[in-house]
Amino acid sequence: MDRFDAMQILLAVVDAGSLSAGSRKLNAPLPSVSRKVAELERHLGTRLLVRTSRNIQLTDAGRDYVDAARQIKAQIEDAELRASGEYDKPRGVLTITVPIAFGHDHVLPLAYDFLCEHPEIALNVLSVDRVVSLVDEHVDIGIRLGELADSSLHAVKVGAFGFVTCASPAYLARKGHPSSPEELDGHDGVVFGQIVEPGWIYQQDGQRLEGKPNIRMRANTAAATVTAALHGVGIIRAPQYQVARQVQSGALVALFKTYESQSFPVHLIYARQGLLPLKVRVFIDWMAPRLRRALKDLAACGTAEDQARE
Repeated sequence: MDRFDAMQILLAVVDAGSLSAGSRKLNAPLPSVSRKVAELERHLGTRLLVRTSRNIQLTDAGRDYVDAARQIKAQIEDAELRASGEYDKPRGVLTITVPIAFGHDHVLPLAYDFLCEHPEIALNVLSVDRVVSLVDEHVDIGIRLGELADSSLHAVKVGAFGFVTCASPAYLARKGHPSSPEELDGHDGVVFGQIVEPGWIYQQDGQRLEGKPNIRMRANTAAATVTAALHGVGIIRAPQYQVARQVQSGALVALFKTYESQSFPVHLIYARQGLLPLKVRVFIDWMAPRLRRALKDLAACGTAEDQARE
């Protein structure tokens, strides 16, 4: 029996939550996965898992063994990275995950410059609008929008983004220019998602205000709402990073400068087990200050008073 192989199979089963999910994660037949775990238990002379029809539970011995197996795996991975020179020089394949719109418009242009300065690093980009498990999907660095739920991750905050309420000049010429959120009641709105919203919430001088436009269109992508706004369908309330260029160019007009909307943090996140490969540290040190500047620029352009009056 290959004990290290058996350890990796056990870890995959534990992380996935069941034998069947572990087999899918490993792309291996379920009988083979079940047999390997059983062989490991026979070798150790103890039960590691309590199997049910839907999931698995670790025994006390299983928890101790899994903790030790994770440490062994991390030490082997560190040894491999040392042997390949990834601790001595920024080199190798760096895998990052980014949200689709924010990543394509604001992170990847910076990443392209990073690649030009570091010719021995290759970039693998995963663009998805979902929460990615860095460990399970072998991702080095993630760009995460919003509050962090996983406290086991290391995080570097690079800024925050808010929301901009905006519409096309053609729409405002046709329907009028609302001067406060309460006036949204008489306007058409375009929203993202199918959930019925209670309204758009704003703050001014500590007072909570709510605007409820007449919903003319719903879309399952944020990009579609921006396109609809550009065509004069209605007013949208979008993240700054999705409408910054349109507001700067005058294609969309930002509304309600004096009203505050909720902001959300932006982090660079990474999982650290053992020493941090130099390619990861170099990317974080290079990207963080540039992304901070980009987010400050977005905040500045989203609510300019002269744009709101044009």
